Amino acid sequence: MPELHVGERHWSVATGSNLLDALNLAGVAVPYSCRAGSCHACLVRCRGDVVDKQPDALSPAQRQDGWRLACQCEVVADLQVEAFDPLHDGLPAQVVGVDWLSPEVLRLRLQPERGLRYRAGQHLVLWAGQVARPYSLASLPQEDPFLEFHLDCRLPGEFSAIARQLQVGDSLRLGELRGGALQYDPDWQSRPLWLLASGTGLGPLWGVLREALRQDHQGAIRLIHLAHDADGHYLAEPLAQLAALHANLTVELWTAAESAQALAQLRLVSRQTLALLCGHPANVEAFSKRLFLAGLPRNQLLADMFLPRG
Repeated sequence: MPELHVGERHWSVATGSNLLDALNLAGVAVPYSCRAGSCHACLVRCRGDVVDKQPDALSPAQRQDGWRLACQCEVVADLQVEAFDPLHDGLPAQVVGVDWLSPEVLRLRLQPERGLRYRAGQHLVLWAGQVARPYSLASLPQEDPFLEFHLDCRLPGEFSAIARQLQVGDSLRLGELRGGALQYDPDWQSRPLWLLASGTGLGPLWGVLREALRQDHQGAIRLIHLAHDADGHYLAEPLAQLAALHANLTVELWTAAESAQALAQLRLVSRQTLALLCGHPANVEAFSKRLFLAGLPRNQLLADMFLPRG
């Protein structure tokens, strides 16, 4: 049986064991969220061979340095493991803004210790002590002097409980910057662009929308936000303000009660349409299915899911 070594500790595990499970079961607290290789919260440095189910999830430079996503690795031989240490490996950031956009959505603004190069639609792992959670960026690097995140606090969670208590001046650490599927391509200038979000999936699309407008997108832009009820449309006012300034932008606010009927009425105006989707997997799947039935080519749809923990 292979052995895992973490610091002074070592113990045997069954061949083929999931590395994340083996570490956490032994009391080595490695955070995780999606278990799908997307969030990068379970980043660990390894010396030894593992079976990696998603070798392309990290850059060649990261892999060369020994970094792996524990949730995607199987233990097949003796392995030395070093967990991501936010105090050593993370980028310090200060809270410069924290306020409620709605009774359930907390807006968090951070100022990193040094400049961070990113694009609209990417996401970061945020660390509060040893509690980590990936969140999509809602800010736009060319316009916002801070990093902005929209936190869904409807359900209890370790990170959201900490975030509720944050004050301006408090410190967090930033982990891995992740590419994500969402982005705006300048080559899309004249094509119809649909942005479909559920819940706080609107956050990254808020950044993508502003990037499209900043680049003077000429095609029609249709933004749809699905919320559980009318109070869930936490960016309704700024979206209305943008729509008033840009004739090519239309905004639709759907609630869960009316989503089935609204989805059934979706029609493509052009097969050149590009669609960017973000939110809970069930909603992204429903959006995607309807768009494919309406004739949208699969390679013209980009989606980022907010995967539930576990």
